[in-house]
Amino acid sequence: MNHHDDKVKVGISIGDPNGIGYEVIIKTFEDNRMTQVCTPVIYGSSKSASFHRKTLHHMDFNFFTVKEISQAVPRHVNLLSCWEEDFNIELGKPSAVGGKYALKSLNAAIDDLQKNKIDVLVTAPIDKHSIQSDTFSFAGHTEYLANKFNAKEVLMLLINENLRVGVVTGHIPVNQIASALSSELILKKLRIFNQSLLEDFGIRKPKIAVLGLNPHAGDQGLIGKEESQIIIPALEKAKEENIFVFGPYSADGFFGSGNFKNFDGVLAMYHDQGLAPFKALSFGGGVNFTAGLPVVRTSPDHGTAYELAGKNEASEDSFRQAVYLACDIFEKRKEYKAISANPLKISNLKRE
Repeated sequence: MNHHDDKVKVGISIGDPNGIGYEVIIKTFEDNRMTQVCTPVIYGSSKSASFHRKTLHHMDFNFFTVKEISQAVPRHVNLLSCWEEDFNIELGKPSAVGGKYALKSLNAAIDDLQKNKIDVLVTAPIDKHSIQSDTFSFAGHTEYLANKFNAKEVLMLLINENLRVGVVTGHIPVNQIASALSSELILKKLRIFNQSLLEDFGIRKPKIAVLGLNPHAGDQGLIGKEESQIIIPALEKAKEENIFVFGPYSADGFFGSGNFKNFDGVLAMYHDQGLAPFKALSFGGGVNFTAGLPVVRTSPDHGTAYELAGKNEASEDSFRQAVYLACDIFEKRKEYKAISANPLKISNLKRE
């Protein structure tokens, strides 16, 4: 049996074992065409995987259990055993035990990613409260991975086909948004966004729309000064760096009119401003991607969905798209690297 294959090795963390992580993983890879796309490696344990298979009545689905990544076999769904012991799975309930094993899975996958043993990481949803511990005191995956890979600044992007929405401020309370914004921060996010569109999506001359913070983008200062004092100066600096930015646009009309279709990316000022319209438009097929990391990491755009856990009702669409996107970005980065090795080509790429 040939254990060497040029397919992308996709490491998968199981997320919270009390949620729908295993269910969307099983449903994604039940379609055996998926193993033609990539070589999946799930970081979990055969006992917890069997529990979910039985509960969901997917007993005909089989994992190929391995002890270490070198044993992973192409065209199989590999399950890498990260622990032997049994633990109590309480479907639909957040628990410290669930958080502990979610973190074990995530850390094992990150470890292999750091050592280049896997190519990309796809993370199933964690419960942000249950996972908190001495070693995990972060708002979520994005912040934890930024810390693990020493990325000074990252950008959370939500992707659905040609709709790509980034957010300047992430998981912070609404009453802190205005004070967290600065021209410097917006410019940093625009640089990451622009580079990601070039490198991760192969877009030659990316056009980025930027939303205002206030209703009607401040209405020329009548409804707040953030646009004139913070956002517009950031856009002017970005333009000096040859980043094609437009705005600030009023968020309501921008999505309602379909104007978003004219751009390669949209930068929102805060979480719900970008994610509410994104989720309304993407019908459960969206993917979360962390731009600015030296590695490729995607996840579905939904949470643990405790209310669905164990009922065999969760849709795997978003998770499947997360796997596809991780593989696509991995290949696009390789292409970009090859072009970058030829300075003549890259200057043409940016100029076109």
